[in-house]
Amino acid sequence: MENNRNYFIAIALSVLIVLGWQFLYMNPRIEAQRKAQEAQKAQQQTEQVQQPAAGGETPAQPSGTAPSGQAAATATLEQALAKTPRVVIDTPALSGSINLAGARLDDLKLKGYHETVDDSSPIITLFSPAETKDGYFTELGYIGSDATGNVPGASTLWTAPEGAKLTEKTPVTLSYTNDKGLTFTRTISVDERYMFTVADKITNAGQAPASLSSYGRVTRYNKPTTPSVYVLHEGFIGVIGEDGLIETKYSAAEKEAVMPAKSTGGWLGITDKYWAATIVPPQSAAYEARFSHFADGQPRYQADYKDDAFTVAPGQSIELKNLVFAGAKEVPVIDGYEASYSIPKFDRLIDWGWFYFITKPMFKLMDFFFRYFGNFGVAILCTTIVVKALFFPLASKQYASMANMKRMQPKMEELKAKFADDRMGLQQATMQLYKEEKINPIAGCWPVALQIPIFFSLYKVIYITIEMRHAPFFGWIKDLSAPDPTTIVNLFGLLPFEGPTLLHLGVWPLIMGVTMFVQMRMNPTPPDPTQAMIFNWMPLVFMFMLASFPAGLVIYWAWNNTLSVAQQGLIMKRHGVKVELFDNLRGLFRRKEAPSK
Repeated sequence: MENNRNYFIAIALSVLIVLGWQFLYMNPRIEAQRKAQEAQKAQQQTEQVQQPAAGGETPAQPSGTAPSGQAAATATLEQALAKTPRVVIDTPALSGSINLAGARLDDLKLKGYHETVDDSSPIITLFSPAETKDGYFTELGYIGSDATGNVPGASTLWTAPEGAKLTEKTPVTLSYTNDKGLTFTRTISVDERYMFTVADKITNAGQAPASLSSYGRVTRYNKPTTPSVYVLHEGFIGVIGEDGLIETKYSAAEKEAVMPAKSTGGWLGITDKYWAATIVPPQSAAYEARFSHFADGQPRYQADYKDDAFTVAPGQSIELKNLVFAGAKEVPVIDGYEASYSIPKFDRLIDWGWFYFITKPMFKLMDFFFRYFGNFGVAILCTTIVVKALFFPLASKQYASMANMKRMQPKMEELKAKFADDRMGLQQATMQLYKEEKINPIAGCWPVALQIPIFFSLYKVIYITIEMRHAPFFGWIKDLSAPDPTTIVNLFGLLPFEGPTLLHLGVWPLIMGVTMFVQMRMNPTPPDPTQAMIFNWMPLVFMFMLASFPAGLVIYWAWNNTLSVAQQGLIMKRHGVKVELFDNLRGLFRRKEAPSK
């Protein structure tokens, strides 16, 4: 009885901790996110047209660092696009333009993704010109000296052929020649998804050697408005030399720039939940990377690199190649780039988390079922069956242990009566009984403990992968990565108002609660009133706790509970142990129907 009491106290404390986290952190965060989205939408609708503020790009620093950014910018998108000549980008996945001032990728939209589940909503904008308040761009350039003359940088105006258009089949060649006889020829190509190849050829037609360095930067002028979540990294990211994977939050860079050791190979950039922009520098050249924040002018965040200086002799030329990824973090696409371009650990651009060895295979399994059934909700159900099958031997041991413990209950009661005042003697006699009956009292805990990483990994998969974004199930579930949109407060949409976030409880959380209630009724009701109360209230607590979780996760839990009930009933019957479900339900209703005295 003492062990059971401690067990239920531990459960109660765990539930209280989770509830506190849910109501004091998660629900306010969701409410703040909703209000931020509403405020942003209202601002976009009422925003007045303003002229750009004075000021231009900051030139390369005398110390030879990459440019840092520009002064405050308030131009509209239309104004910014009209200021400079551009080359149109049009591929199956992308639309936008290349800014010939700086040869920047600063106008890019993702054709395959919309802002909401409504296909008529605007498509996702990834890059915007620096002159806009949401400026976000990628730029590649050079750092020279007085001897080299002006080299391509932030304000350099490149020349493009008349009518040039970048498609997956037609690269674009840009050129620039300075007053020292250096000619820069840049060929930009893009595949059918999100990878740009930028190949530069530098020819020295002058009389003196030219020494210069190349740089690349990903710069954004605002971090995401949605609150960060502890299970997901958003901010600076890169795989740089011996430092390996580096993830730096915006808040960390605001305090101090992060400067990994000089290295060769790797990549760096900025990642959001579903989108990313990264640069893969020339893999054979040593470079210095930096993740930084600039507070002068308009605050901005920048991931950049600068490689070691190289020399182009008179009459000679040299070639450099960078890769720029700008798009959606689709798992097969990212994996394909890692393999085809030999980019080290590029798949870690997707935040698979600590349980990487579980999370990614789980996604692969779900993706396999999705390709067969065409529905990620069905894929979750199938994946749950596979997981239950894999854990069946452990679950069998768990329920067998529970059955044996139940069979030994009369003998346990005899020992308690015999050693009523001798706790040490009771413990020794209990352990001897376990040994004689070949019972492991902790065997039932291992399956539960081992399934915790599985549950967390599934949560990661549903929350972080773009394949789950706006993925429908059946009926009212239009987005498995979002909470169940229905709520009991307005009778699941029958009444014309929205209930408060704290009371949000949808259909699927209710289904999950019912399945959890049934699962708990498979076991005898604890005789202790406190334990019984916890036993009765726990499904309700979990219903509210999971109401704000992604619908896909709640569906998984409900389906997993249903399978567990069937599995437990089968195993208990196999071991000759009575299934308590129907007796417990009858007893519960009898107590409710009993007249009060």
